[in-house]
Amino acid sequence: MAEDNAKEQPIIIIKKIVGHGGHHGGAWKVAYADFVTAMMALFMVLWLLNSSEETQKAIGGYFTDPEGNGKLIGSDMAGAGGDAMNLAAKDMELLKEKIAQSLKESTKFKVLEDKITMVITGEGLRIELLESDVGTFFQSGSPVPTEQATEIIGRLAQEVGQLPNKISVEGHTDSKKFAGEYSNWELSSDRANTARRIMQAHGVRLDQVAQIRGFADQSLRKKGNAEDPSNRRISIIVQHLAAARKLPADAKAEAKKDGHTIAKHEETKKSAGH
Repeated sequence: MAEDNAKEQPIIIIKKIVGHGGHHGGAWKVAYADFVTAMMALFMVLWLLNSSEETQKAIGGYFTDPEGNGKLIGSDMAGAGGDAMNLAAKDMELLKEKIAQSLKESTKFKVLEDKITMVITGEGLRIELLESDVGTFFQSGSPVPTEQATEIIGRLAQEVGQLPNKISVEGHTDSKKFAGEYSNWELSSDRANTARRIMQAHGVRLDQVAQIRGFADQSLRKKGNAEDPSNRRISIIVQHLAAARKLPADAKAEAKKDGHTIAKHEETKKSAGH
């Protein structure tokens, strides 16, 4: 009986299979790929360090403006002063200095220096021409420009017109009211349009102007003194490249058509100091 039970009992054989995971698991491939990537990055850095400044800025310009809307340094597109410039945010300080130098060459700049301000904002380089009691840039209550305005705005246009950047032109007034239908809204818009016409006559391209804005007295420079002469001003904004791309197409419509005649302004103005 014992012999029969021994014959029926199965024989169990245990085999241990040690897997090699496809040539030692393949972990070395990941490490090798990381090493090759690190070496490639090192070679790229070494190459950039030994490249010319023009090449470095051209490559940097790609990452600043990957869509290619700007004119990159190193391209064949001319920028301010004949040198190609990619006027993104980081280059606005350079443009500010260049415009200031150009304005200093004007014979009228010394007497107007305290009436011209330039500041870099989130929108771009904002250049403002501030009025005075005697009407520095425009005749009182009128969009008719003075000789100083034509020369200064013309010089600005010669510099800005060589750039790829869009520009906006704003008109602002103080809170002194007109008698009649003509108001600060019309005056601010018409002065902005006058500045635009001067700029386009001195080098700014027709498709470079993105917006004409008339604010009347709704964006005072000195909020504590609504009738201060410096509230009457023209603002010219050289937009950052990124800001210019965000503008909708219909934003290019002007706040006021050029159909307003100077005669109407002279007939309707009855308020002094505008």
